[in-house]
Amino acid sequence: MYTCGPTVYNYAHIGNLRTYVFEDILKRVLKFNGYKIKHIMNITDVGHLTDDADEGEDKMEKGARREGKTAWKIARFYEKAFKQDLKDLNILPPNKYPRATKHIKGQIKLIKKLETKGFTYKTSDGIYFDTSKLKGYGKLANLENQKLKAGARVELGEKKNPTDFALWKLSIPKGAHPDLASGSQHYPKRQMEWPSPWGVGFPGWHIECSAMSTKYLGQPFDIHCGGIDHIPVHHTNEIAQSEAAEGKAMANYWLHGEFLIINQGKMAKSEGNFITLQTLKDRGFSPLAYRYFLLQTHYRKQLDFSWEALEAAQNGLNKLYRLARQETGDRGGQETKIKNRFLEYINDDLDMPGALALVWTALKNKEIDLKTLLEFDQVLGLDIRNNLKKTPDQSEENMPEEIQKLATEREQARQNQNWKKSDELRNELQQLGYGVEDTKTGTKLFKI
Repeated sequence: MYTCGPTVYNYAHIGNLRTYVFEDILKRVLKFNGYKIKHIMNITDVGHLTDDADEGEDKMEKGARREGKTAWKIARFYEKAFKQDLKDLNILPPNKYPRATKHIKGQIKLIKKLETKGFTYKTSDGIYFDTSKLKGYGKLANLENQKLKAGARVELGEKKNPTDFALWKLSIPKGAHPDLASGSQHYPKRQMEWPSPWGVGFPGWHIECSAMSTKYLGQPFDIHCGGIDHIPVHHTNEIAQSEAAEGKAMANYWLHGEFLIINQGKMAKSEGNFITLQTLKDRGFSPLAYRYFLLQTHYRKQLDFSWEALEAAQNGLNKLYRLARQETGDRGGQETKIKNRFLEYINDDLDMPGALALVWTALKNKEIDLKTLLEFDQVLGLDIRNNLKKTPDQSEENMPEEIQKLATEREQARQNQNWKKSDELRNELQQLGYGVEDTKTGTKLFKI
């Protein structure tokens, strides 16, 4: 299983992280079914330009200039932050995180193979893949039936075809460009560059995934995943160069997660509307509340994000933890029927909303015991076991006066729809050791 990892020039946003949660659910479902998984997730620390037309600046170099640090330091910092996000979301780590910068030789070798087979040509700025030479190019995105015309996706420039893409980009010679302030499209001398048979430069974004997936998983491997935005360009080009090089399929199955929507548009760094996991934590939400929120919608459906929906998810998760603490004993064999139904849901294209609804029904009807619930959590990934250790609920009458006062203030803030104040008070209560659940009859507190 190969999953496209992050470009480590900035923090991952929660839209990015939706894809990684979906991939984690897939992995957990396969493991639940008894499969052994070899999982590779790449780290893109070079070669991802700021647009899909093979123009603009490398995102790593841009990030380095933005923060006044080296591209290498930027890469390691945001790689570490990404891995912490995965840990916070209880996402199982892959077997290996190969970095693009550590596999330059393999990428050059693959480009040379494509060159030998006649799939490449050179321009003034690099080596390009000639998509007209590959029968069936764009089959994943059905590009042929979209009647793509020259210039429809990108400006042609020196490209032979609008869908051709860079395999190797040449660095701009030192001193051959003016300063950025002049409005020139040239950029300062690169920090990340390597010698190659075609000149000093750096690999294109797509070639890294082909080189590393083949190295660690062979070809074809079983499953390739990513976000739905990878289909028309990145994954289409991965398939093209891998199949052109090896003459056989790159992967047997392709799965893609849909967008997280905010304010009627997809969440994206380029749009300036992205929210990080740290933002959620700063507002008093558990990262696992976000995971719970994602489980309520199928991975192939767009999902609207709102703070109110996240708050409802936090309440649902808190309630699940409390019910789990109350579960003891054997249910007299009812679990077998529930287990079979759970398996049907998760094996039906990862129907997590159905599986989660089944868990709730079984809990309410006392048809499930703690042991079975913990088995199901091997798929849900909500860390129920560790939350069993938390202190059981307390009635509000036993709460300290200070805590009751904060709860009253928060309830008033909610009634006034002052969500910022409500979030601040929730965070304050959690720092004091009290969880919050919003119900139809008002705010309920419990010790955590």
